[in-house]
Amino acid sequence: MNEIIKAMKERRSIRKFKPDMPKREELAQIAEAGLYAASGMGRQAVKTVVVTNRELRDKLSEINRKIGGWQEGFDPFYGAPSIIIVLADKEVPTYLYDGSLVMGNLMLAAHSLGLGSIWIHRAKQEFEIDEWKMLLKKLGIDGEWEGIGHCAVGYVDGDVPNAAPRKDNRIYFVE
Repeated sequence: MNEIIKAMKERRSIRKFKPDMPKREELAQIAEAGLYAASGMGRQAVKTVVVTNRELRDKLSEINRKIGGWQEGFDPFYGAPSIIIVLADKEVPTYLYDGSLVMGNLMLAAHSLGLGSIWIHRAKQEFEIDEWKMLLKKLGIDGEWEGIGHCAVGYVDGDVPNAAPRKDNRIYFVE
């Protein structure tokens, strides 16, 4: 089977991570893979922020938990030590699709390097909050950016889940 298709079939969302930080080189490769996602009219209007700072990661987790309505102490990032935030330029008509394609590339790249990942939502709501908009400004990211998602990345703690059976009647050929 083709390696890329095999990776697509084998990649799973991971909900338990070891505390060990992935190597910077691995995270850089994953982030770079996101740069190669297709984008509307080739605009490349998506940015990623790789968070390995534990304090910032934990603040992100806490605001995400509050937005999600979970009880105190729950970690919506499932213990992943690194978080890759995907942001898309709201001025670009295809921003949501472009950012989603980046997220897909990030998760496949992580899998290809033997790391686990999971797409965590609520980045949109986080980056509507002034505190998080200020973080972007501190990083030199100006303009109107929408949080598309968080790609939580780390080493898998335990077994990788099996794929759920695929539902029937979802492919149609018109010949």
